[in-house]
Amino acid sequence: MKFASSILLLLFIASCATNTADSASSPTLSWNLEKTLPHDTSHFTQGLEIDGDRIFESSGRYGFSSIYEKKLATGVVLRKRALDRRWFAEGLTVWNSKLIVLTWREQIAQVFDQLLQPIHRIHYEGEGWGLTHDRDHLIMSDGSAALSFRDPASFDVIRRVHVSDRGKSVPQLNELEYVDGWIFANVWKSNRIAVIAPTDGSVRAWIDLTALHDALPKGSLWDESEFVLNGIAYDPHSKLLYVTGKCWPQMFALSVAPMAERAETAAIQD
Repeated sequence: MKFASSILLLLFIASCATNTADSASSPTLSWNLEKTLPHDTSHFTQGLEIDGDRIFESSGRYGFSSIYEKKLATGVVLRKRALDRRWFAEGLTVWNSKLIVLTWREQIAQVFDQLLQPIHRIHYEGEGWGLTHDRDHLIMSDGSAALSFRDPASFDVIRRVHVSDRGKSVPQLNELEYVDGWIFANVWKSNRIAVIAPTDGSVRAWIDLTALHDALPKGSLWDESEFVLNGIAYDPHSKLLYVTGKCWPQMFALSVAPMAERAETAAIQD
């Protein structure tokens, strides 16, 4: 109980903290922890997306890559699909009731139906990292500071934006989520999520989740360099943001407020 109380206290302090970002970077949004769910520590999380009362997750690593359908309320696995052992699974998104899963260096996107049955493959050039979508396009990261907007059927690149925070490039963009008109992006080996304007790639705000990372129960097999924050999923019904990391023992539901308002304010100030 003392350990749990310490975690709650730490998270309360973090959620109530004022913006401590320096003037050279965009503002930091406050957040509150609303719910904690179990997360399988064997899941090397690469993609996370909510679809109704389910949450889909892709887990990477060669020889072990899989996708999972889980119950959103509990995190219980409903279905699993192991991928080709030669593939390293990366980000995923749900588009027109189909699940699209990227691969790291294989330049293949695998399309699945709602039962995780494979439908077809799409080839693309370059590395695949994160994937999300707006109303018209898939949005993909490749580990650089660029985001590509792609045709959902052909995967052809329609346009690209370079992501920067007040003129400073933001590379190593990883998992992505489209939230109320903004692109949320994990930055690899960082505890922060960038809130990005899709029009020009400018970072309008940050979400700092260092407190979550630091409060995690870490076992003897914990690898600080590998088990990084990665995985963002937004539930439009509850307005909660679900986050986790590679091999993290927990997944968290957060309320981030005021999300769109702070981003709009930042856009005006710029």
